[in-house]
Amino acid sequence: MHAVLGRATRAISPTSLLLAYVDWWSHLALSPAKQAQLAQKALRKANRLALYAPRSLSGDVEPCIEPLEQDRRFNHPDWRRWPFNVIQQSFLLAQQWWHNATTEVRGVSRHHEEVVTFVARQLLDIFSPSNFVLTNPEVLRRTTETWGHNLFQGGLHWLDDWERLHAGRPPAGAEAQRVGKEIATTPGKVVFRNRLIELIQYKPATERVCAEPILIVPAWIMKYYVLDLSPHNSLIGHLVKNGHTVFCISWKNPGPADRDRGMEDYLRMGMMDALDAVTTIVPAQKMHCVGYCLGGTLAAIGAAAMARDNDDRLASLTLLAAQADFSEPGELALFIDESEVTFLEDIMFDRGFLSAGQMAGAFQLLRSNDLVWSRMVREYLLGERRPMSDLMAWNADATRLPYRMHSEYLRRLYLRNDLAEGRYRVGGRPVALNDIRAPIFCLGTVNDHVAPWRSVYKLHVLTDSEITFALTQGGHNTGIVNPPGGRDRGYRVMTRPYDGKYTDPDAYLAEATRKDGSWWPEWDAWLRGRSGDQVAPPALGAPDKGYARLADAPGTYVLQ
Repeated sequence: MHAVLGRATRAISPTSLLLAYVDWWSHLALSPAKQAQLAQKALRKANRLALYAPRSLSGDVEPCIEPLEQDRRFNHPDWRRWPFNVIQQSFLLAQQWWHNATTEVRGVSRHHEEVVTFVARQLLDIFSPSNFVLTNPEVLRRTTETWGHNLFQGGLHWLDDWERLHAGRPPAGAEAQRVGKEIATTPGKVVFRNRLIELIQYKPATERVCAEPILIVPAWIMKYYVLDLSPHNSLIGHLVKNGHTVFCISWKNPGPADRDRGMEDYLRMGMMDALDAVTTIVPAQKMHCVGYCLGGTLAAIGAAAMARDNDDRLASLTLLAAQADFSEPGELALFIDESEVTFLEDIMFDRGFLSAGQMAGAFQLLRSNDLVWSRMVREYLLGERRPMSDLMAWNADATRLPYRMHSEYLRRLYLRNDLAEGRYRVGGRPVALNDIRAPIFCLGTVNDHVAPWRSVYKLHVLTDSEITFALTQGGHNTGIVNPPGGRDRGYRVMTRPYDGKYTDPDAYLAEATRKDGSWWPEWDAWLRGRSGDQVAPPALGAPDKGYARLADAPGTYVLQ
């Protein structure tokens, strides 16, 4: 029953929503002071709008409320003309009132408050005046200028998207961003393959390389080549060109047969098998391990298990937008509670995996203005198609998640926070991040909705290792794909020495060194400072030791 219902609700638990609204409404109904406060706010807002409306007839006047900084729906100058200025002001005032109504109701649990506030915002966004032809002055202007051709063209765009969605084809323009052709083109060879990963070793681009190789553990929620997009913004290509020997895991896209693959499988068959392969191909050298997003969480777990077992093969650990403490995971927590996880487990049990569409839908809801409504206005009402970028094409190339792994991930990390609290077990025994002695480079991104930087920063209280923490502009993906030469980019960086004193996030913002440009050269210098002498590049693979060259990069798993 849950599996069938989940297809209709996009994997959102109706029981979870009902519990949140009952909690909020029952406490609000028994809070006369809060009700009186909301009534007063409603009167004040109505009065402000009544005073603003006649003045707005004269043209560009001081608004009674400004949109939030990230809200770009009303940036067009025509929104300052009557009557559209009154329309958008009334919407913004109503939006602010509903935020007041759904927050600071005494007795409501924090999680339920966040759920109710989020849902109220989503419902309001549906009825935003920017979404309709007659109340959007930019659309009206375009419609009169083109005699309605924009709406005709938008209808064609909608039909094309509908057909692509139901045919299971990629979005328009993705055909020009082919994996192995236009993107993921850094030369290399698949040197190891098992039932879960392909390990890619990249061809050296310099005559001498750092002695210590780099192993990249990407997330398996999406495909690895976000780190190897076009040649101009490939992080892997940047490392290779700067004299590093780079290996990267490419995860298999799981199907029904992989339903029982768990977190232990991803650690053993993924990171540890890859470590063994790198150690064999580049013997007698420690390595730099790099983890991104969920791959970073796995790398932290693996590093802790290695430290517990006196395995000292790591020269350093780099965590890119990766959480280790999940007590404050950001807006993703809206979709994670006992009811929601149970609902998801039943949906996954029916198929053996969580579909790519269900996962993508959750991420789109977190940024619905940017990823849903603004796109619909641009493409269906204004009749414009955004050019398909390499990052957009990668984002549309989603993956599935196996039933057991996703259930363990949500329960052990999000719900119970086992890793941060010392209960996470590897091989039947607990691991502790405090055992890690290798230096750590940790990166957070300012606008991250998946791994908020303050949550990432909590690594400082979980380990005594030397930590260099960098905070860069951008989001979960755009902050990572940040090549040198980009405009208006910058980052902060500060190092806490081994056994150094704790600095809280606000103090970090005040004390960390502010630098312009990309964080990539900073990280490259950090890696070199923890590497040995330059040596001749190692051979690709080691056929005599069981690591033959199986295929050209990007391999076969990434195409599934």
